[in-house]
Amino acid sequence: MKSQLVLLQSILREAGSRCCTSTTRDMEYITRRVESEGISYLTISLPQFGKDLLKALDKGKVDSTLFQGYRKRGCLPTFMSGFTSLIFDTKDGLLINNSILSSTAIHSVLQVSQLYSKVNLPCSDARVKAAIDKYVDCEQAVNVNDTKLTLQMVSDLSRVGHVLLGDVFSRTATAIFDGSIIPKHGPGATADKLRGNKKFYQHEWPDRLENLFPAGEWIFSSWSHFLSGIRTVNYLDPGAERPVRVITVPKTLKTPRIIAVEPTCMQYAQQAIMEEFVKNVERDDYARHFLGFDDQEPNQLLAKEGSLMGTLATLDLSEASDRVSNQHVLFLTADYPYLSAGLQATRSTKADVPGHGIISLAKFASMGSALCFPIEASVFLTLIFIGIEKVLNKPISRRDLSSFVGKVRVYGDDIVVPVEFVHSVIETLEAFGLKVNQDKSFWTGKFRESCGKEYYDGSDVSIVKVRQMFPTSRKDVPEIVSTVSLRNQLYHAGFSEAVAWLDSMLTSVLGHFPVVFPTSPALGRHDWTGHKPEKTCPFTQIPLVRGYAIREVIPINSIEDDPALLKYFLKRGSKPLANGHMERSGRPQAVNIKLGWIPLY
Repeated sequence: MKSQLVLLQSILREAGSRCCTSTTRDMEYITRRVESEGISYLTISLPQFGKDLLKALDKGKVDSTLFQGYRKRGCLPTFMSGFTSLIFDTKDGLLINNSILSSTAIHSVLQVSQLYSKVNLPCSDARVKAAIDKYVDCEQAVNVNDTKLTLQMVSDLSRVGHVLLGDVFSRTATAIFDGSIIPKHGPGATADKLRGNKKFYQHEWPDRLENLFPAGEWIFSSWSHFLSGIRTVNYLDPGAERPVRVITVPKTLKTPRIIAVEPTCMQYAQQAIMEEFVKNVERDDYARHFLGFDDQEPNQLLAKEGSLMGTLATLDLSEASDRVSNQHVLFLTADYPYLSAGLQATRSTKADVPGHGIISLAKFASMGSALCFPIEASVFLTLIFIGIEKVLNKPISRRDLSSFVGKVRVYGDDIVVPVEFVHSVIETLEAFGLKVNQDKSFWTGKFRESCGKEYYDGSDVSIVKVRQMFPTSRKDVPEIVSTVSLRNQLYHAGFSEAVAWLDSMLTSVLGHFPVVFPTSPALGRHDWTGHKPEKTCPFTQIPLVRGYAIREVIPINSIEDDPALLKYFLKRGSKPLANGHMERSGRPQAVNIKLGWIPLY
């Protein structure tokens, strides 16, 4: 804990210098709380202070419901009062109209309070159990909300979805019908625990998939190999299908992230539809402006505009993927039978939940499905425009969409909509069973947040967060990699004292910690003034420095015969596969670092 406090103190002190305020008492207070509460104060309690600041910004004042548990002087807490008094009036708690000074103070409070909010630490067993129970409760809520869907709601979902995404749905359905989509194995774990090349030896194939995606064509390199019987296919009726495996992965110390690990066969087919669907979105005149899957920047720029002009709201959904009902998807795609059939065939219908056994799923898909992200975004977009229709008091047409380009955008559960429609949009989303996270949704003040970027009155107040505990030896590779990244992010954010401390700590662990360009593969320091090559490669004339580079150990995972030929046929692009891909494949089983001569840039 000492190292964590040293870093926080240096950041707090530099933030105080920027705002011309003393932070001595603030650090004393933090130290006392950590001594009594441990790291949970830094990861859970202190971040709540920053969340309360955002609520106050949205309200335009500090009221009695905020900063509870902190002693107050006037309307403001005494803790970090040197910063908050630059943002709010100490007497009445109202927001001060001084954008430049306020932005600096806001960034300082957020940086200090949220520094350890996302550190990768395992949750307690009680918190893990609570998250699992919440997953099951959410499933029950989806079932209840399905019963509340009216004929009008169903009609609106289908009609507005056709206006927004009709061409996308039609092209994807056509590709499924004519068999032009190509399957692909994902990189992650599967419920049947096949990894890397071994996924090409899959032998389970649900009957639901066979009608549209025949095993003889999809899991063999040719029909002749299928007919020869070189591998046995185990066809599964719906009752025998393998369920998704629900697991938890670290997110914050407060709660883990819930992921559903799909069976190999389902993930394989989901990837095919997903790739075709995303391609058709990107070529559509309107959908490509409203939906994002790979590039977060459009959402971030709209958040900046919303903070400056006040015309755009940023919304965040809680439990977003787990609240999208399969009924939503059925009604949305009802006019496109081959797309609907493809989505239903590749959708897992059961989940193996720790402590709860096998449960049936009413949701379309949890995180882990390749189709979760694009299909949930399509549902959200459709519901947004249903909400917009209610304000316009007329059905939306294709011609109307051009006026919303640059004003509506969905990236996962991050949503941007015009402020004048926000209440109707929220009402519509919640009527369909979704849940808007009020703590992370903004439309009344000057603060906006989307896709990891935060803005106040047009100024970027995004912060740097610690993701891993600090390393103590060269064996702590994930911690080393994360801390080097943290150091360089803080360098670009201008926290020179914190950077100097991290440089000292990393140098003591690594020994060699050179200055490199951001494009260098070496684990090194970013410093625009100190790039000095230590030698030049005699063959390529590339400047080199001595340092550590990440070396991933790919597991031995050989492949041959028909599965190897299938892997070649499914290859994307013209570039050859990596050397040794027939012997090694899959996500690295281990990651280490190796000292050597590394390119400077």
